[in-house]
Amino acid sequence: MTGPILVHDPLTLAIAALVGAAVGSFLNVCVMRWPVRMSVFAPPSRCVQCERRIRWFENLPLLGYLLVRGRCTGCGVALSLQYPVVEAVAALVWAGMTARWGLEWEALRGSLFLTILLGVAIADARTYTIPDQFSLGGAAIGIALAPLAGGPEARDAVLGAALGLGLLWVVAELGRLALGRDAMGGGDVKMMAMAGAFLGPWGVVVTLFAGSLLGALIYGPVSLRSGRPVPFGIFLALGAAIAYNWGAALAAWYGGLLGM
Repeated sequence: MTGPILVHDPLTLAIAALVGAAVGSFLNVCVMRWPVRMSVFAPPSRCVQCERRIRWFENLPLLGYLLVRGRCTGCGVALSLQYPVVEAVAALVWAGMTARWGLEWEALRGSLFLTILLGVAIADARTYTIPDQFSLGGAAIGIALAPLAGGPEARDAVLGAALGLGLLWVVAELGRLALGRDAMGGGDVKMMAMAGAFLGPWGVVVTLFAGSLLGALIYGPVSLRSGRPVPFGIFLALGAAIAYNWGAALAAWYGGLLGM
């Protein structure tokens, strides 16, 4: 992967942020509908309380939420903060990737990858599920973009997807045998195929290490006290984001410790 380009043109970054906010708006729809097997295209967006159809200006990314003051104009029910927060985060992601890589394929690849990871984390936090559209669909996108962008080569993208899928499947099976029950969902396993497609084999290793460490430190105590399962997809997504941004440096550092 080539070094950063560091674009500072305000207009370029503003356009990237607007695109990201629009993608974030669509991501909200995906997160709400894919886990319950609904189409993201029909029916049109409606209020969850009174089922009034959302008007076009109310669907404007970020601005729509401000225009209605965070409430349905029909029944007055408060709208979830998830909507503007996801749109804002996606806007920052797309602007940040454009600032880092410029108008190159890697900016698109990185933006899509981090957006998919955001969707994975939210879906797993809400429903303990990771829709196949994020995992398997994301893996297909990662492999398709590999020849065009500055990430892993196409061969490494395929190897990374296979390694991510296979390695986490083995971990899940060992956990099931040790505990006598499922220790990890199939969505987590397939999600690692997506991460491997974008990151390559070394990225899979960094993702699993970082995700496991974060999951144990952040949610492990909560799970022990409450008995609730760990939404591992959240921490795998965080680990994959770390691997994308700092994976090469971490792998080099670890390889140096091992004398590789």
